[in-house]
Amino acid sequence: MPTTRTTEFNPDCRSCPRLVSFLDQTGKKYPQYHSRPVAPFGDQEARLLIVGLAPGMHGANATGRPFTGDYAGILLYETLYEFGLSNKPVSASASDGLELTNCRITNAVKCLPPQNKPQLAEIKQCNDYLRRELDLLPDQSVIIALGKIAHDAVLRANALRLASYPFGHANIHRISDARVLVDSYHCSRYNTQTRRLTQEMFREIFRIACDYLGQHT
Repeated sequence: MPTTRTTEFNPDCRSCPRLVSFLDQTGKKYPQYHSRPVAPFGDQEARLLIVGLAPGMHGANATGRPFTGDYAGILLYETLYEFGLSNKPVSASASDGLELTNCRITNAVKCLPPQNKPQLAEIKQCNDYLRRELDLLPDQSVIIALGKIAHDAVLRANALRLASYPFGHANIHRISDARVLVDSYHCSRYNTQTRRLTQEMFREIFRIACDYLGQHT
């Protein structure tokens, strides 16, 4: 297995020139926005880690908290609340008092990418942060990957062959003795409005995760 690095999250990271340039432009256009790398959010000792794609322009990039302030967060936080993983069903701002229990949320890429499409080099550059987050998970943990980019990022962080673990909604992968990866379509506006991802389909992902965690509602 190749030697890998683990890196603590750096809120001042400027390692990706294209993303740095775009964040600087966004910050000038929207001076009230966070417009910096977005830190993981939630319970530090959580056994459930949810991995998304990247901050949204008017969501996490604005508020500084994953899936907060944009459409993609609506279904996610409603579902977390339903399964007892959150104290509120709505995530409005980083100062709204919302807390997660046994759950943590992060992104494969911590900075806002143009057109919400990070380049492969940027995903790989940011993978050290994700690897660190995975290393800190307790044993018998579950990772939910929201979309294929998040799925692939988790596999890269574990130095696993992507072809050996195909992405598919509700696919379940045992990626180590102590880790299970559960795939889900991303809870984006496009996926929910076209019903590629329904509320019941998303709930099923969390039923699977909670079954593995031994946590029932």
